[in-house]
Formats: sequence, C-alpha cells, structure tokens
Amino acid sequence: MNLTYILAYLLIINVLSAIFFIADKIKAQQKKRRIPEKTLHIFEFLGGVFANLILMYTIRHKNQKTSYFSYTYLALIIWLLIFYLIFKN
Repeated sequence: MNLTYILAYLLIINVLSAIFFIADKIKAQQKKRRIPEKTLHIFEFLGGVFANLILMYTIRHKNQKTSYFSYTYLALIIWLLIFYLIFKN
C-alpha cells in the first residue's frame, strides 16, 4: 500500500473528525442539539482519533468524560497497532 494514500486518507479523516468535534463543542456552548457521541467515535475509529485527542485537551471538550475518552484511547491503541503492523518491515 502506498504511503502517500495512507497519509492523504488520514489527513482527510482527521480534518472531518475535527470539524465534527469542534461543531459539537460549539453546539454544547450554545445549548443546541449535539452531535451524537457515536458519530464522533465512528470518525475516531476510522482514523480521526489523532485530531480528536489533540482537540480534547486544547479546546477542553469531553476530556473529563471517562465514558467518552476511554473509547478514544481504545481507538488510539488500535491505530498505533495498525501503524506498527504496516511499518514493522
């Protein structure tokens, strides 16, 4: 698999994930209907976990909610394992 395609995919999915995550933060501040956590987690498991992890602590969103960040860290572990398996050679 071509590294350029992997990096392009991860860039796109992380940008999309960040957009949803920031939108959820804004909606929370405005007391509007939120983006479901399931949707945010789907983007994380698709590869957007890196942007969401950074945003959790920079914009202080969902970083105190154990039920949320436990799935986020699980997604991170899975993606680190994927990277290990892809690049171990």
